[in-house]
Amino acid sequence: MVDKTPVKKRSFRVPHTYVIIFMLVVFVAVLTYLIPAGVFERAKDPATGKTLIVVDSFQYVDANPAGIMDILSSFIKGLIDSADVVFFIFFVGGAFQIINATGTIEALTGKIARQFMGKEYVVIPIFLSLFSVFGFTMGMSTEVMIFVPIGIAVARALGFDALTGASMISLGAAVGFTSGLLNPFNVGIAQSIAEVPLFSGLWLRAMILVCLLIATSWYLLRYARRVKGDLSNSIISELEAEDRAETHFHLDNLSDLKGAHYLVLATMILGFGIIIWGVSKEGWWIEELATAFLTMGIIGGICARFSANKIAQEFVIGAKSIVYGALIVGIARAVMIVMQDANIIDTVVKGLSDSISSLPSTISALGMYGVQVIINTFITSGSGQAATTMPIMVPLGDLLGVTRQTTVLAFQLGDGFTNSILPTSSALMGVLAVSKIPYEKWLKFMFPLLGIWVAIGAVFIVTATVIGY
Repeated sequence: MVDKTPVKKRSFRVPHTYVIIFMLVVFVAVLTYLIPAGVFERAKDPATGKTLIVVDSFQYVDANPAGIMDILSSFIKGLIDSADVVFFIFFVGGAFQIINATGTIEALTGKIARQFMGKEYVVIPIFLSLFSVFGFTMGMSTEVMIFVPIGIAVARALGFDALTGASMISLGAAVGFTSGLLNPFNVGIAQSIAEVPLFSGLWLRAMILVCLLIATSWYLLRYARRVKGDLSNSIISELEAEDRAETHFHLDNLSDLKGAHYLVLATMILGFGIIIWGVSKEGWWIEELATAFLTMGIIGGICARFSANKIAQEFVIGAKSIVYGALIVGIARAVMIVMQDANIIDTVVKGLSDSISSLPSTISALGMYGVQVIINTFITSGSGQAATTMPIMVPLGDLLGVTRQTTVLAFQLGDGFTNSILPTSSALMGVLAVSKIPYEKWLKFMFPLLGIWVAIGAVFIVTATVIGY
């Protein structure tokens, strides 16, 4: 008798990011046998102090294709080469975990929600703006999931749905992360690779932040009004019907801002003020910034009356939670190590520049933007993508007449937007897991807004090119 039991098809699983990077390294190693080795001459520009490619200096050199040992050792070399940035990320993660453990951010969130009870439509832009600050300063992304239940509780208390609550938290952090005013994880790393002053060009990124906040607030308010009038209009109406009474957080249960919280807030404000001064006036770099973040965390813990052991424990928890992203910086660097050792980076740059050299710089900048969007599908870590792509994009931009600041802008916008729809994004998957929102429902809600974001990004890329940003 023939067994007619249906065979279950194995669904496709997206590989782990480390696996994707490993496959990319192997792919690049194969290319070292196919792409001829070549180099540009480089010289320091006395006017700007930047190391620039000497135009028309390209020449082919002897091939040096990668072997198996070259592939395996490239990961170690990548971590060594990126050690300063890797350890900086550990210090930032540890310091902010100390601050988060004080309960200050949670108490501040609760205070804002209570303040605007009865003015529910004002709460949405307020929460978006608040969490955008966490996004563009501390690079909050995956960590945002711990605040999503609070956002859902607030939203439901005001007559909205869980999708509204999750969005006003997660999208606020996403907008802040993407605009990257003072974000050390995307703009900071990209600018360091591009050899432009750290966090320079702040004014245009601030304009991007404002535009993204306005567009996101409009979109979310439009949805929230429709839901408040009739919850059957909710994209997740089934979830609301099943789960509406089961909120884990209530406004009455959130702690008030106390004296210690105000001291921690003052520490953060003063700390970021000193960092801005140090970067802009004293030329601070990774070592000084890491020290400043560590100091901020320790003082914040002291203000909350944490013991020395408690501060140390929270620091370790924070550093541990960010190991995945920190190591990606060094692991992703392996791609460049293989290409550098084989002398094919400049050949690739020349090939790319030749293919679009006849296009206006504006079109070239938009092309860079599109490339970064595509790459983000495979490497969702902002720091990892910066380490992988910027060493190629910077000299390409030099050849095409695209300023390095605009090249960084193309990276940060291309890196940030699609994190809110990609199933490979740990931040998005964490938010959806906590909120119980099905992925397909989220896509239905998010795709129109993503189109708006991408269009805003394209406008700013064109503007930056025109004004020589």
